[in-house]
Amino acid sequence: MAKNLATEARRRARVRRALRAAAGGRPRLSVYRSSKQIYAQIIDDSKGVTIASASTLDKGFKAESKTGADMAAAAAVGKLVAERAAAAGVKDVVFDRGSYIYHGRVKALAEAAREGGLNF
Repeated sequence: MAKNLATEARRRARVRRALRAAAGGRPRLSVYRSSKQIYAQIIDDSKGVTIASASTLDKGFKAESKTGADMAAAAAVGKLVAERAAAAGVKDVVFDRGSYIYHGRVKALAEAAREGGLNF
């Protein structure tokens, strides 16, 4: 178990290091995926603040969706975080997939955020 966590931490650090080099001052759209929920945050690393966030635990979301662990829920979170980012005045971000591969729920969230108006 500890070996898997260390591998995941190294992978996450490697992805974030590459993002920092390519970001050019843009905030990052960070994704966290658990077995039951999915979370997304837009973070300004220069100031160290979260600009916008959305998750399957938000109020009203549980009434709409049966579960927070499917692609439809991830797409809804992506669309919601894009709306909140637009309200905060953010259009361009860099996508931080963390240690997850760009597939399934992570991909659904990213595509929905693009449809919602975020550029990355």
